[in-house]
Amino acid sequence: MTNSVPAPPPTTMTTALTASDLSACPVELTRRLVDIPSRSHEEQAIADALQGALEGLRDDHPHVTVDRHGNTLVARTHRGLATRVILAGHIDTVPPADNLPSTRGPDSEGKDSIHGLGSVDMKSGDAVYLHAFASLASSPDLAHDLTLVLYEGEEVATRYNGLGHLVETHPEWLEGDVALLGEPSGAVIEAGCQGTLRIRVTAHGTRAHSARAWLGDNAVHRLSPVIARVSDYRPRDVDIDGCLYREGLNVVHLEAGVATNTIPDDAWMFVNFRFAPDRSGEEALAHTLEVLGVGTPDVPSDGFSLEVDDLAPGALPGLQHPAASALVDATGGNVRAKYGWTDVSRFSSLGIPAVNFGPGDPGLCHTPQENCPVEMIETVSAQLTDYLTRKAR
Repeated sequence: MTNSVPAPPPTTMTTALTASDLSACPVELTRRLVDIPSRSHEEQAIADALQGALEGLRDDHPHVTVDRHGNTLVARTHRGLATRVILAGHIDTVPPADNLPSTRGPDSEGKDSIHGLGSVDMKSGDAVYLHAFASLASSPDLAHDLTLVLYEGEEVATRYNGLGHLVETHPEWLEGDVALLGEPSGAVIEAGCQGTLRIRVTAHGTRAHSARAWLGDNAVHRLSPVIARVSDYRPRDVDIDGCLYREGLNVVHLEAGVATNTIPDDAWMFVNFRFAPDRSGEEALAHTLEVLGVGTPDVPSDGFSLEVDDLAPGALPGLQHPAASALVDATGGNVRAKYGWTDVSRFSSLGIPAVNFGPGDPGLCHTPQENCPVEMIETVSAQLTDYLTRKAR
């Protein structure tokens, strides 16, 4: 039986950060970041604090530059090293659920952990990356120039994503050989990511009183064969660079009917396809339309309409790239496929191999119980430092 100890009292939330805070301790820095509220669209306070701390580094590191676009920060070293590694993480969180400020204490398994909003998604990853940047910026052991990207608006609609804004407005700030995204991955590398497609399928009929059903055309009945085709679909398992990606095609939302005594004249559903990164977005869409069998958005079958609601391509793992394979070596070869879509796809679109690598259990993201084991923060920090100080072989 584990003897748990009472958690220490919450910290007092403050937005103050200094350059020395960044290099002191990634565990304590995690708490400092958690204690600066930064729900989506309200990231200015944490961006201001981080900008001040990063600009403070320049007193001792004149080769460091800091740029800002909105509430997105980009800090870079310029030491003329042969390769450049990008360390990226979002600074926004979902709304709080009575989980601010942070506390430190045992988790459900008795492990020493940091509890609080964003401790997993993804301020512990941000803290590890900030610590590595600040600690190694002038180190003679640093093997790669560094780019640190801390961006706003990841937890909301794509149009607010700060990393996406940089891809459009300042792609030169994102030049590099490999990118690491601090998304929680259980302290192992989750390579690449799946693509995602969401399509709205609507069946059109004729409304009538259910007592005179022969006067109507039931839209739900029109839609049911399409649902059956999705239900009967058998998805692929795809091995890429030793990472197994599992595809899935599913009805994720369904609506129909206006009253319990009325034949519905419209029935619609969202179909979501999570596809392996060996398919392009266009290939995924063509495959999904073939399965649905009701035409295309431009030329739908009679009685149907289709609308592509969302389409984001995946990202290949890219583990054959020397800079990526060196990270695999530094982490002891612990690699798995990333299920779900992350911003590594944005780097992939720029031709930069990218992986997810951060502390925390992704299953705790967005929950009131969000917490990150201290051991994971320390492990990721140590492995990241090992990787960034390894010379090319």
